[in-house]
Amino acid sequence: MGAIERIFPTTEKVAFKRLGVEFDDNAANTLWLSMKAETPHAILNFSLPILRELRQALHTFKAVPLIRRPDGGIGPIHYAVLCSEHRSYFNLGGDLRHFRQCLRKRDSDSLRKYSMLCLDVMLEWTHCGSQHMTTIALVQGKAHGGGFETALGADYLVAEEHSVFGFPEIMFGLFPCSGGMELLARRVGVYQAERMLTNGKTYSAAELQELGIVDLVCAKGQGRQAVTEFIAHHAKRRDARQAVQRSRYRTAQLNASGMSASVDEWVRLAMGLSPEELRVMDLLILMQERASRTAA
Repeated sequence: MGAIERIFPTTEKVAFKRLGVEFDDNAANTLWLSMKAETPHAILNFSLPILRELRQALHTFKAVPLIRRPDGGIGPIHYAVLCSEHRSYFNLGGDLRHFRQCLRKRDSDSLRKYSMLCLDVMLEWTHCGSQHMTTIALVQGKAHGGGFETALGADYLVAEEHSVFGFPEIMFGLFPCSGGMELLARRVGVYQAERMLTNGKTYSAAELQELGIVDLVCAKGQGRQAVTEFIAHHAKRRDARQAVQRSRYRTAQLNASGMSASVDEWVRLAMGLSPEELRVMDLLILMQERASRTAA
């Protein structure tokens, strides 16, 4: 395994600051994408820099699922794994501090651009597996809001046993607008999805496995090994599994226009949040920043 310096077929060196990229051609040609916080003490959420890098990487790998290996050879990408380099967080979702700044300025345009960028990244991620690649989310900690949505966007979701998931947006008068309803509904149905999006509950990995949302739960610290073993098993009948996967995509296609309408509704709600709801958002920002400093 080695770090990728070039993405085939481009000639320029690709340098990501918020995204670690590795290719393991010994494990069924697996691409590992690792999200990074901007600083050791920063919150690992979907800041604008990480969103832009993710969109660039996913768009490239989806369009041309080939990689230039460190030895100079070229190989196809059969599996893409999205994980985090943070020891406590997969991703905490939307950049609440950016939200708050937009709301203070009454800047609905910037808020919508950010939300549409989140949706663009989600659509790129969920469509990566529509042809010849299988995607896996490896959660090794907290996955909240957009982080939970992103994990749901993978073909398979693997979680370490201590991981927790939830949608806290309802606490400050909002809702997940980057595919939460659509992605959950594909796994548990629309009414159960609605309950999960609005109850403010935090779920354990074991609870989500019982619901059929998490595919595999493993011991703490064993996530990477568990994914490697999962891929080895999956690859034994990869062609047949890929055919079934493509059938699933055709049967349960995501409605991009409907998801875009959800973004518009989200922006409208955000611009009308009450002072009490904004105070809850401010408190959550402080709690996240304090927890991130402690966990770093």
